[in-house]
Amino acid sequence: MLVLGIETSCDETAAAVLEDGTSLRSNVIASQDEIHSQFGGIVPELAGRSHVERIHLIIQRALRDAGVQLNDIDLIAATEGPGLVVSLLVGLNTAKALAYSLKIPVIGINHLEGHVLAIFLQQKVEFPFLALIVSGGHTDLCRVNGFGQYRILGRTRDDAAGESFDKVAKMLGLGYPGGPIIEKKARQGNTETYDFPRAWLEKDSLDFSFSGLKTSVRNTLSKHQNGSSLAEEDIAAGFQKAVVDVLVRKTLSACRQESLKRIVVTGGVAANGYLRDRMTDAARQEGIEVFVPKPVLCTDNAAMIACAGYYRSQHCPDSESDPFSLDAHPNLPF
Repeated sequence: MLVLGIETSCDETAAAVLEDGTSLRSNVIASQDEIHSQFGGIVPELAGRSHVERIHLIIQRALRDAGVQLNDIDLIAATEGPGLVVSLLVGLNTAKALAYSLKIPVIGINHLEGHVLAIFLQQKVEFPFLALIVSGGHTDLCRVNGFGQYRILGRTRDDAAGESFDKVAKMLGLGYPGGPIIEKKARQGNTETYDFPRAWLEKDSLDFSFSGLKTSVRNTLSKHQNGSSLAEEDIAAGFQKAVVDVLVRKTLSACRQESLKRIVVTGGVAANGYLRDRMTDAARQEGIEVFVPKPVLCTDNAAMIACAGYYRSQHCPDSESDPFSLDAHPNLPF
């Protein structure tokens, strides 16, 4: 089975061809970082326009790289939400039009399910496991009992972790996207110079909150506007450590509460080396295995959407939809 995956939930235009759920024939991603960096964040209208300009070229390249023709495709999977509605509509409507013209099924995929199943493009993970989905728009803890069987245990009440990275990078004048820049700066800084707060919330709560941490960074920067010295490397290091401390502790608490021995860390922030190392080391001490997709599969990509589409077609046959019934859902629940 050849699955064409299409992903346009935010600011990456992506297409991929996956064979039989395991063989990734192509995975093409067009970033919009250059477009949005001057604004310090994503401008939805510009994102939508860019998707319109690129989507057909990206699909053509994915097919060419895979060595297949459009008529060879058996199934199309496209992100239906959550995300920016102006972005989602481009990819989803393209998928619907192609499926209709080819007379093949199309499946709408939840973006978060794509992140959870991205690890299966790399290796099989035995069910059940705990998934930490950590990205620019989401910070969720989810129990995964099988394909299509998900239960949210905790999620952020305000800013997502990746969103906090972007906002702190903007405060420091470091540019966009903030995650890779903050990580690079933090390697040169001292994690003990600034002891930023951690929001643990109520006892046994598995929810997250990063708005107070972000405010603390802003207040620290404001105190140094009078000309006193400030090392942005130390700010970055202290901030990153505070975020990772919470992510690691909450994830391990969820494993204990659910009696789970496997963790999948996924989403754009999972590409952060400091988080990967800290999570692996802490989990190992409790006999818990940690699985993390390689960085290209952590960021928004169409390979994970194709993967989710394949497994939904095999394990959840009711997922296949008529092209006319699919629609974009910017706040699609998981």
